[in-house]
Order: sequence, then structure tokens, then C-alpha cells
Amino acid sequence: MQRKLNDLFRRLPVWAVWAAGLIPLALLVWDTFMGGLGIDPIRDIEHRLGRTALYFLIASLCVTPLLRVAGISLMKFRRALGLLAFTYAGLHVLSWLTMDMGFLWAQMGRDIIKRPYLLLGMVGFVILLALAVTSNNASIRRMGGQAWRKLHKLVYLAAPLVALHWILALKVFPVTPGFWLVVILALLGLRVAIPRPLKRSRPARA
Repeated sequence: MQRKLNDLFRRLPVWAVWAAGLIPLALLVWDTFMGGLGIDPIRDIEHRLGRTALYFLIASLCVTPLLRVAGISLMKFRRALGLLAFTYAGLHVLSWLTMDMGFLWAQMGRDIIKRPYLLLGMVGFVILLALAVTSNNASIRRMGGQAWRKLHKLVYLAAPLVALHWILALKVFPVTPGFWLVVILALLGLRVAIPRPLKRSRPARA
């Protein structure tokens, strides 16, 4: 089964992940124009974009534990999953900036400082922005592999920050975001508990 799944994923092109990943955005656009949103459309748009960003971020965090625990490799899709998370996070921030704040920059700055959930969300977004900008081979060559890996380990900080942003933004008991925060912490725990297997050194040639 493991070999069949890996063969299937090896043949699956990365663009297919992008195509599937844009379905939630297409559904949101459809609901927006067809009147399928709730009584507060702006809130629904912002929340759906934010939730989708977190889901793709969690999906990207699942790649390494899935490989170490089950031997199933989705490594070729990890960059696409991370960039999809950033895409939805960027649209989430953009919708808040345009539809909610109306480009009132001073008010936006005051709200970010005054409201902890906005501050956490903005810090998480800035981290995702830095990771997205450097998610290319040119950045790896320019920064060097070690520095690039250190930077991209910040995703382990961004994910819980985004979940906490969601939790603190709610005024009711946060069952769903609380569940996803537990999932994120469990994934990070698995990464620590199951370390990367050591590479076998090649025997020296005579």
C-alpha cells in the first residue's frame, strides 16, 4: 500500500495540488456573487479565507510526520501547500484591510496594538510572507541551505500563532480552533519525538 501510494503521488503533478487548492477560493467567489454568504458577508469572507489558510498550513506541517511515521512521501507538494497557505492568508489580510478597515492605516495600527488577536495574526502573516518570498531555488542558493532551513523553521512558530489568532478572535468557546491548535502541537511534537533518520555514510573508496 505504501509503495502504491508513493507511486501515485510521484506521478501526480504539482499543478494538480494548486488546482485543488484553489477550489475553496472559487466556491467563496461563487457564494459571494450568488448571495450564499451569511448576514455579515464581510465577516464570512474574512473568516473563510483565514480558516482555509490555516488548513493548508496544517497540511504542509503533516508532510514530514507522514513521511517519518508512515513512509508516505508528499515532499514534492510541500512548497505548493505552503504557498497556498500564504495565498489565502494574504487574501484574508487584504479583505480585512480593504473591506473592514477601508485603508484606514492609522486605525489599523491602533487596532493591531490594542487587540492581541490582531497582533498575533499579523506576526504570523509576516512570517508566512518571509517564507513565501524565499520559497524558491534562487533563495536557497543565495542564502545557503543551512540559513534557508533555519528561516523556514519559523513555520513552526507561525502555525500556533495563527491558531491562537483564531481562538482569541472568537467571543464564544473556541472548540474548532482549539482542536486545530491541539493538532498543530501534536504535529510539532511528532517532529521532535521522531527525529530525521540519519543518512548512511558511503564507504570510502580504496
